[in-house]
Amino acid sequence: MKTEKQFFDEAISLERYMNNMEKHKEHSFRIYEQFEVPQDDEFIVLLKEKKPSVLVITEDWCGDAMMNNPVFRRIAEAAELDVRAVYRDADTDLIDRHLTNGGRAIPIYLLLDENGEVEAKWGPRAATIQDYVMELRKDLPPADAEDYKEKQQVFIEQLTAEYTSKPEHWLTVYEDIRKTLMPILQKQA
Repeated sequence: MKTEKQFFDEAISLERYMNNMEKHKEHSFRIYEQFEVPQDDEFIVLLKEKKPSVLVITEDWCGDAMMNNPVFRRIAEAAELDVRAVYRDADTDLIDRHLTNGGRAIPIYLLLDENGEVEAKWGPRAATIQDYVMELRKDLPPADAEDYKEKQQVFIEQLTAEYTSKPEHWLTVYEDIRKTLMPILQKQA
């Protein structure tokens, strides 16, 4: 069984992953080009100082990855971090170690220490965005309903439009990442 460090060593850079995207590429780059890391010296300074490696478990068909990866890439660039991506479905052994509520939800970001051990995990969504998505999902009919697929497609299109056009969502992702990682980084200081 491969370790997270072995997956990281074999992974591609997040930049290369985004350049190779087939679905959602335009949307991801729209976010990447517009999002600016807030002037938050403490968080970025701690990341620069600690230099964790970050392994992202992702797929380019995923709407959450479409939004979160460009935000995380900007954080990584500001902090000069090595962030690498693996495709969830290429080897499900890795995602099966990092399930979310029993499911293979993505993207998942694993912070690895200098020995390749997992120090922290973030993903697949910021908590407030998760609440928002779950509230919107309440309007969907049951999965066995005749109009479910049609309504689900409208739901996905609406969410994609919001994810790509609302900078407040991107900032929410940033803040949730910060909130999750700061205590770990401060503990190491």
